[in-house]
Amino acid sequence: MEARTEPLPAPAVSRSRAPRRVNLALQGGGTHGAFTWGVLDRLLEEEWLCFDGISGTSAGAINGAVVALGLLEGGREGARAALDRFWRDLGTRFALSPLQSTPLEKALWGWDMTYSLAWRAFDTLTRVASPYQFNPFPIEFNPLRRALESSLDLKRLREDPAGIRLFVSATNVRTGKPRVFRREEITVDALLASACLPNIFRAVEIDGEAYWDGGYLGNPALWPLYHERLAPDIILVQLNPLYRPELPTSVSDIMNRLNEISFNASLMSEIRAIDFVQRLLDAGRLEQPRYRRIFLHLIEDEARMRAFKLSTKFNGDWHFLTTLRDYGREAAERFLSAHADSLGRESTLDTRRFL
Repeated sequence: MEARTEPLPAPAVSRSRAPRRVNLALQGGGTHGAFTWGVLDRLLEEEWLCFDGISGTSAGAINGAVVALGLLEGGREGARAALDRFWRDLGTRFALSPLQSTPLEKALWGWDMTYSLAWRAFDTLTRVASPYQFNPFPIEFNPLRRALESSLDLKRLREDPAGIRLFVSATNVRTGKPRVFRREEITVDALLASACLPNIFRAVEIDGEAYWDGGYLGNPALWPLYHERLAPDIILVQLNPLYRPELPTSVSDIMNRLNEISFNASLMSEIRAIDFVQRLLDAGRLEQPRYRRIFLHLIEDEARMRAFKLSTKFNGDWHFLTTLRDYGREAAERFLSAHADSLGRESTLDTRRFL
């Protein structure tokens, strides 16, 4: 499939709607977060749709921070432009590799697998040595740090009172508990902590505590969005497949499936808890406003995302990223066409998928 290299044209103007505030819950998934880029790009085109809060993990946290800062600096178009700039910059940094795909590989896969090939070699190393062993020096190479430092004015994001509420999840290594950084606390280190895979990077130290990827305990964390009494609608942008029909038998496929299951577990638990409370409300066994309605929605393209394995989460090729962006835009378009009128009225997520 040939990916577009420029942003998709805006769709026809939506029919007039009353403003609707929603929350976004953005999963992590490495460079698969380009799918979320596409979702956000499409949602930002809808003038009636406003973001009340964003909870994100790893790539979801970074997408959330880019959008929040872009809205401060230039409104909706500023947020769309900020996303485009960030992913271009990140793609350039991640795509740098001494390995080169052959023309046949590019033709077979539809995009340059350069970084994925480099990742395979690196992945083999990480199975026998920790990042503290194969990189004994205190400073480690992380292209994501440089991309964040060059792209985001996080000081403004923290200090501007007009910023939307933003929640970034990380895992405290010593306590095994989740840590949620609020917008006023978000730094480059907080974003890196949310995206810190322990077999690849050293734990990120913040205020004397060590943190790993937030996906182990919240991918993403939903509870900040309803504990804060924000808008009742939560739109989840899903990257990690819930279901795979085939039984994994190779080492790489087994590790890929373990990764997906572990990074979906906390989300499934939270959705079960929300569903349980909503059923108690339906039965009149809980009282509002102490317990309130939460409307859950889902934007996904599991059929397509299922085709991608763990190694492609580190593929920064621009063709690959824009392919995922286009998938995300199409998924958001389908959601808006089918469910825009349900926002504020009812859930559209089929919770049976998570039960």
